[in-house]
Formats: sequence, C-alpha cells, structure tokens
Amino acid sequence: MSVSKSIRFASLNLLNYAAPPYSFYQLHERYNATQWRQKQTFIEDFLIQSRADIVAFQEVFSIKSLQTLCKEQGYDYFETVTTPKSDNLYPQVLFNPVVAIASKIPVHDSQALSPCPELLEYLNNQNEFKFNRTPIKCRFELDGLGAVYFYVVHFKSQRVHSMSHILNIHNQEDPLLVLLQQTVGMMQSQISRSLEASIVYYDALKTQRENNCATVVMGDFNDNIQSPALAFMTQGFHPTRCEPCREFSQPIVGLSDAFSLSTQYQKGVTKPASHYYKGRANVLDYILVSGHFNADCALGKVKSLDYLNFNAHLNAEQHDEDICSSDHGGIGIEIRF
Repeated sequence: MSVSKSIRFASLNLLNYAAPPYSFYQLHERYNATQWRQKQTFIEDFLIQSRADIVAFQEVFSIKSLQTLCKEQGYDYFETVTTPKSDNLYPQVLFNPVVAIASKIPVHDSQALSPCPELLEYLNNQNEFKFNRTPIKCRFELDGLGAVYFYVVHFKSQRVHSMSHILNIHNQEDPLLVLLQQTVGMMQSQISRSLEASIVYYDALKTQRENNCATVVMGDFNDNIQSPALAFMTQGFHPTRCEPCREFSQPIVGLSDAFSLSTQYQKGVTKPASHYYKGRANVLDYILVSGHFNADCALGKVKSLDYLNFNAHLNAEQHDEDICSSDHGGIGIEIRF
C-alpha cells in the first residue's frame, strides 16, 4: 500500500513586526510590553494552526526576534536578504521592513532577487530600479517534487506618495493636489507594483525553463490578481487544460493562483478574503504555483491541493488596525502526493 505524503506552505503579513523598544515609521508607533506579548502569541498560534513546513513573512522589522520565535516553533531554517533602515536622528525608529522565510526543511541558494538588466531596458525603465521590498529567491529539495524555487514577495502598496513637492502645495486638502494624487499618483503606484511583479514573473518563468523545475511565488501582492497591474501573472497559463500531459518532457512554464487548482475551488467554494479595508473584503495575499502542482495532470506527482485560510482574527466591522495581530489573514496550501 502506498503511503500518502503531504507538505504545507503558508504566508502571513505580520503588520509592523518591530520588537520594543523599536518604533515603526513614527517615534510614538511602538508596542508596549502587553501588546508585544499578544503579538508574539498571535504569530505562535498561527504557526501551530497552519502546521506549515515553509512560511513566508512580510513586514518584518525585528529579524532576530522573529527568527528566535520561529526556532522555538521548530523552524530551524530562517532567511532574509535585506535589513530595515533606521532614522538618522532617532535610531530606534525603523523604516523599510523586509520579507523573510522560515522552514522546517533546509533552504538552499537563498538570495536577493536581482532584476534582469535586459528586461528593465525592454520595459523602458532606464533609471536605477529598486524594489520597495526586495524579494527572496531560494530553492528547496522536496520529496515528491524535487527542486522547487520559492519567491517571497511584498509588492508596492496602493499608498500614493504625495505630489505636494512637485506642485509646491503644502495644503494636503487642496482640491488640485487631491485630484492629481487620486489619478496620476494612483497610476504611478500601479506602475511600480506592475514593474515589480513583471520582474518576479520573468525570473520565475525563466527559472522554470532553465531548470525544468517547480516554482512558487507567495506573499502580499497588495492588489487583486485580476487587477490591470497584476493580471498578466496568471492569464497566460491555464493548468486546468493539463497542458503538461501533452508533452511532459518539455519544461513547464507559467503560474496559476493555487486556489484555482484546489479542491475548494472545484467544489465551488468562494475564495476567502485576506484583508478588509473600510468594511470591504479584499484578496491581497496569494500563492502562485507552476503547473507541477496541477492534480488533474495524469503524469504529475500531486494527488490533491487544498487551500488553507487563517483569517478568524479579521473583523469586517473594525476599521482600525489591531497591531496585536495583523490586518491580513494568513493563507496556505497543502499538497498531497
């Protein structure tokens, strides 16, 4: 009798994970001792509940604190590729949170994702490009799948940078400034997010082709995958057609929302929200996978894929962020072989 094996991947935006006495963005924005204990307990509970083998994190300010917490929960392997910045006048105030990955399985070839110069030129980005949060690219050797490359991402937020310095308008309520930021500013935010996604997408597909391996892209996308800024990441690939079965010897290229390959999707379950804004439900967090995870492929190795949701702490009626938990729900997938 064959023995069924399974593995779980998960992702969670931690919402300003900055250990006291450090602050995030503003000097007054920090955790007191009680809030920090609650925050730590929230993350521990998520790790216990998710039972994930590999976890992606976003909005990490205190790297060592998170690494210690994960170690205590059995995650012996932990990687980041950049570090937060501190304020020049107030060193305890931190900016530029990073992404991280924790695993119970050894991590190989962990590195900061570097954009392809030729791709930047093709996209007419002649300026020096820089991710808002540098993605992690790393490799795992997984039983049943072999080499799998993971990308941990946190794309540019929908927050619009002020245009007041361009217009020399200091009144933030000025109608001209408000209108331009709602139009031109929002467009610039979408362009930045789309450019980051393009670089990750290009590298993931190129890696699939060159290594004939599975790939996973997961994290906070800060937008719906069907939005104009991100739709290209999944619209060019349709794993439900079981394309690998036609010529499985050829490298598989493409990405799909893991939910579209899940047993929940097949049963007609609506994808749960991972974020609420002013009472409106949004799906901002994703796990994208290559065709290797298609359970409908007769020649594939995956028996089933289940979509996991950890958003019980989210409240549609609550408009203020609860820093003791997160404004995002956790997501995950379980793959059975």
